[in-house]
Amino acid sequence: MSASYVYRITKYDPADRDEWGAYRGSEDVSSDHGPVEAAYLAAVTAFAEDTGVTRLTIRDPEVHGFVHFGAEPPVDGDGLHGLFPADLTGYHDGARITLDVGCELVRVMLRDNGAWCRLETEDRFFVHVGYDQYMYIGSEQPCGHAVTLTTASGLFVEPLDASPYAPDDGPYETRPADAAFWAEVAALLAQHGRLLLEEQVVANRSRWHLLTADAVPDLGPRALLNVWPDLSTDVPAVLRTMTPDFAGWAVLKHADGRIHGFHADSDDRACLAEAFAGARAAILLPHTTDDHNPLLVAVRPDDDGIVRARWPL
Repeated sequence: MSASYVYRITKYDPADRDEWGAYRGSEDVSSDHGPVEAAYLAAVTAFAEDTGVTRLTIRDPEVHGFVHFGAEPPVDGDGLHGLFPADLTGYHDGARITLDVGCELVRVMLRDNGAWCRLETEDRFFVHVGYDQYMYIGSEQPCGHAVTLTTASGLFVEPLDASPYAPDDGPYETRPADAAFWAEVAALLAQHGRLLLEEQVVANRSRWHLLTADAVPDLGPRALLNVWPDLSTDVPAVLRTMTPDFAGWAVLKHADGRIHGFHADSDDRACLAEAFAGARAAILLPHTTDDHNPLLVAVRPDDDGIVRARWPL
């Protein structure tokens, strides 16, 4: 989305920036978990109130993955404990939340807890949190009262043309998981008997399901669906196929029938061998673009059949 008025809100005094705009002052890049952090959250509330916004929409949600670039380490549950259930129900693209919950998500992002998302209200308002305590707010209104309050709190409010964290123009996956998609799934099931379905609920987090002709799982809204071949029961052979530069998902079926996927790479073969030892079936799914080849891909559309989630190709 675009906004008529965009502001960069930080604790960094513009007077301490060099000629290229880089901050050279003494402020820490981490949150103080105290009054300065509270000022950031108060700024979100003030700008939302000036815009007339009481609810926000979660867009492009993710949790931490292989690499974490934040100044603070991620925490267990990615900072979402107490906000959403452990299975992330309610934390998905398009979810509508209260302003209070939105402020708590901003706190999670300021603390580098692991979860990240864009917060929007149609074309009227947005909040983006970047690295090192940089926050960007866009509004259809100039929000003069909020600018005054935020400045009085000790933060610096700088007008910009646009947020550097605005969503790009794609390309995105646009195929809906509609009747035609499920007909193709049924044809593959008739051919192979069983398939593995990856339900990507947010970036870096997937749920795994075994598909048969008699069972289609209950799937979350706006999820990205990747259909893969069935797991192999020759577990040692799967591990032997791991290339020296492998990075991706290792998906295991355990003795109790539970299917579990986790990030794996070839540098940790000893731990992988231990994990694979108790598995009944397994598959390795590379993340690299050239080797990432699901049988089918689609996105769960909204109730009107339109895909609005932004899953990059």
